[in-house]
Amino acid sequence: MMLVAAGPTWVNNWLTPVWIVSVGALMGLALLLVLWGCVFAVSRVPGISAMAEDPQRRLPLVGLGAVVVFGLLVVFGAMPAASNWQADGTFLENSALVALLGIPFAIGIAFALVSSSSRRAVGEIPGAVREGPLWPILILLLGLSAFAVAGVVVVSEPAEILQSLARTPFVGSRSVSFQVPPADEVSDAADPPQNRLDVSFRKAELRMLVFNSDEALTVDTRETSEIDIDPLIEVRAGEELRWLTSNQAADPFEDDNVTALYVRNYGNSTANLELTVVTQPEFPQAGAIVIVALGVVVLFLFYFLQRTVMPRLSAVALSTLKSEMAQPLFAILMAIGCFALVVFVYIPYNTFGEDIKVLKDSGMTLIMVLCIIQAVWAAGTSISDEIEGRTALTVLSKPIGRRSFIIGKYMGIFWTVAVMFCVFGLFLMVAVAYKPLYDARETSNTEPIWQICMLEMVGVVPGLLLGFMETCVLAAISVAISTRLPMLANFIISFAVYVLGNLAPLLVQNAVVNELFEPVVFFAQLISAILPMLDHFNIQAAIAGGASVPYVYLAWATVYCLIYGMVALLFALVLFEDRDLA
Repeated sequence: MMLVAAGPTWVNNWLTPVWIVSVGALMGLALLLVLWGCVFAVSRVPGISAMAEDPQRRLPLVGLGAVVVFGLLVVFGAMPAASNWQADGTFLENSALVALLGIPFAIGIAFALVSSSSRRAVGEIPGAVREGPLWPILILLLGLSAFAVAGVVVVSEPAEILQSLARTPFVGSRSVSFQVPPADEVSDAADPPQNRLDVSFRKAELRMLVFNSDEALTVDTRETSEIDIDPLIEVRAGEELRWLTSNQAADPFEDDNVTALYVRNYGNSTANLELTVVTQPEFPQAGAIVIVALGVVVLFLFYFLQRTVMPRLSAVALSTLKSEMAQPLFAILMAIGCFALVVFVYIPYNTFGEDIKVLKDSGMTLIMVLCIIQAVWAAGTSISDEIEGRTALTVLSKPIGRRSFIIGKYMGIFWTVAVMFCVFGLFLMVAVAYKPLYDARETSNTEPIWQICMLEMVGVVPGLLLGFMETCVLAAISVAISTRLPMLANFIISFAVYVLGNLAPLLVQNAVVNELFEPVVFFAQLISAILPMLDHFNIQAAIAGGASVPYVYLAWATVYCLIYGMVALLFALVLFEDRDLA
């Protein structure tokens, strides 16, 4: 590691974004250990374990925990929504979204924590991690955590990045009002005296100063008695002035911690000045650490919640997961995906400097296609083949209902695809972080800083999430088809749904705008009403082009995925309910 640290700067710029993600993985595992220690201690309290195991007695605890979790969501979700409402009128939309997703999320997290507080559940946690889908994910996270510790000697400014994370709660936008007196009658009116304004911010965190005054002012960062020939900031009366640090050629501040600004009032009366200080962490990229950590915690708690609430369904899901991961197709798809994602970095796309866009688009599409193939194959082998081979009849002869069988099969496919997305997603992120440096070296251009690599790497995460949602929707449809048709028909119909689901918006728009034959318009609208609108998930081209995906879009896409997935599973239950298995 010391040899790597002493190597070329492109290595540091490449590994710094990966290290930030690794720190998030380490923090997520640390939070999980803390939660496990808490539930372990709570389970040893007399009466708590019995209350957690009793379905009726644990409801008050679940309700209390849900209120606490939802309160945290309101603080971090609805409060920003209120500030957005003042700017663009989206308060109601954001608040409805927080309530729609936050209430089930809070109940699920609270139920998972309370149910895990029993001694039996605490004792089953290590086994649940070792034998389920969490084991390969845990190995991946442990590898990232090891790099988070050892990579400190490799990355650029690790202490400053962690300090920026710690400073996140103390930055933001705050306004202060001042009254600046005019020049004294004895003083020279052409050169009023300076007035000290007490402020407090860090130079490295300052992004913008906003001035509003009813009198003409000049602002400087240094105290001086000389005449203002060329002041730093000139504020006109009645006009808002936005002073951006990014537009300054030189650093006007002497100290790292700024405590005062010096103002001269050129008006005839006392100036009412409102100063807004906008600050951000020195390295905003450190916020990815918290997002990764929370993602790790939510993923593990979701699996524990599934095992606790639906044990029979989880048994079917675990059996399906083990069966599919042991298949040769799973290993082949994993090998193809990992190899292709590495090779994509070195392929010359001849795009005149836009190779990274093609890499991101090709990588996200490849991952989604491979996972869809795995999902459709798993639905065919684990449902239709078991029905035809009378294996399903043997399984249902045990205390497992048809509903648990179908939903358990789907959850097994879900976790199989989740493991694939985690591995492929990490490979793609590392490749995208390296691609700008590789292109710069190949074209003899200036190597980009690590912030550019981080921006490119983080940009593919929304595409991966949307691709996973699309795969989950197609997996639910494939499960419904597998209850009645064999694998070949399942592949054909699923492929047709994939194609038509992506073309449905274009078909409807073309049919309506061009005023085509009425049956054509009806057929296009019928497709858009019945089939999923997969085009909502396929925004790889926009993401590859550098467009940012709002959190609201991801949230509504999640709602659409959940609704259509549940509808497809209900249709699967209806088709399987009267299926003759004998």
